[in-house]
Amino acid sequence: MTTDQHQSDVLIIGSGASGLSLALQLARYVHIAVISKAELKEGATFYAQGGVSAVLHAEDSVASHIHDTIETGCGLCNSDVVRFVVENGRKSIGWLIDLGVNFTRLPESQGREFHLHQEGGHSHRRVLHAADSTGKAIESTLENRTRAHNNIELFEFHTGLDLIVKDGRCVGAYVYDQKNDRVRVFRSRYTVLATGGAGKVYLYTSNPDICTGDGIAMAWRAGCKVANMEFVQFHPTCLYHQEAKSFLISEALRGEGARLLLPDGSRFMEKFDARGELAPRDIVARAIDHEMKRLGSDCVYLDISHRGKDFIIDHFPTIYARCIQYGFDLTRQAIPVVPAAHYTCGGVVIDKNGRTDVDALYAVGEVSYSGLHGANRMASNSLLECVVFAHAAYKDIRRNLDLASPLAPLPEWDESQVTDSDEEVVVSHNWDEIRRFMWDYVGIVRTDKRLQRAKHRIKLLQDEIYEYYGNFRINNDLIELRNLSLVADLIIESALRRKESRGLHYTLDYPAPSPTAPARDTVLPPA
Repeated sequence: MTTDQHQSDVLIIGSGASGLSLALQLARYVHIAVISKAELKEGATFYAQGGVSAVLHAEDSVASHIHDTIETGCGLCNSDVVRFVVENGRKSIGWLIDLGVNFTRLPESQGREFHLHQEGGHSHRRVLHAADSTGKAIESTLENRTRAHNNIELFEFHTGLDLIVKDGRCVGAYVYDQKNDRVRVFRSRYTVLATGGAGKVYLYTSNPDICTGDGIAMAWRAGCKVANMEFVQFHPTCLYHQEAKSFLISEALRGEGARLLLPDGSRFMEKFDARGELAPRDIVARAIDHEMKRLGSDCVYLDISHRGKDFIIDHFPTIYARCIQYGFDLTRQAIPVVPAAHYTCGGVVIDKNGRTDVDALYAVGEVSYSGLHGANRMASNSLLECVVFAHAAYKDIRRNLDLASPLAPLPEWDESQVTDSDEEVVVSHNWDEIRRFMWDYVGIVRTDKRLQRAKHRIKLLQDEIYEYYGNFRINNDLIELRNLSLVADLIIESALRRKESRGLHYTLDYPAPSPTAPARDTVLPPA
């Protein structure tokens, strides 16, 4: 047994808003290790444009925010969880402000109150933002605070591989050290998954490259239940350009009056929903998908040029600059947009403390299924969920720290029976095939026939991937491929089991919602 195993009170796998928020709160009392798959800031939080939703305006109310969330979730939200998150919104915003997040305020002549956006599904302006780079402002603030804290150890370019469970309790994880090409053992009294979502399971996504469903797959293999994986949110408006990598165009543009147009310049959203461009994301994405397929068009267009140059540059400086980079001027023309996979509404089942089914294992943020989002996430509720559940997990872990078991040495990672691969093309080919058939068969509009095709393909690929995994030394690409194939399988299985159309799951074979469909479709882990 080696003696260089890393030891911490709490191991946090993931470094976005949820992971770093939790680390900063716990680090006042215990030693924390934070695992980051790339550099610390890289992740979905950093690229979030819209903002954080919370009841801050006198004309708004907690009841209204709850109602909008449940309505957007198409009746599948857990109402107790929704109330819990919404009621803690103002306190969470206050915590971020105290840390130093510089949210956009109104001019001094208007009292310097916070400027609030309105986005799809919201009946009021309640989206607090930092211009159009809210995620960057939050993540940068959290990163700076984290790097300065003596009780937090950071491990960048490390990838969570598998959780270590002993006698029903999570006692740490095997972690792949990318730079040194080795697997390390991280022992911990408590382990937290904050790894984000799984957008990279699809060919087109707004997510950064690291979002490969690692935490969901690790938790499933460790014995956790996973729920509602069929509900994958496609953001309606990502910039359509071959070099833009699906750069997201914030929903806040539509909140400020941007119009969706067909190639001939005509509007179309009113045909699908009375709320037009401010309908929830599932409705807007399906409408765009329908019109693109009907016309055989590669994209539709988004136009905010009527708001004027000064307004656009002042409110959306990042988006304006990025569009200019690709040859589009928001102030003068409509820009081409398409839907892209954006958010995983399902995930690892947790309670209101962030606890999973496995003792001493927590999950926070997009990796989790808390019941907040139901069948469709309302815009800007995700960052709120990250901070609220980070605080809930912090309180629960702190309460139970004295009950944690001592840290004993754990078995090292065994690669004595494997060799170096001479067929790396297998990894790249299977990665590409999964993402393509998921986009074609398990995308915005589904059918049983398409899903069965996907199920057949994923089973064949999983056999090939697992054989490869068992015979060759691992690397980061193989870890991600193994996890992607499992998450794809969970999405397909969940979609096949839901015999209705609701929210983000729309199937031509069952076009109406069913009153007998389950609110939470739980997929049990292997025995």
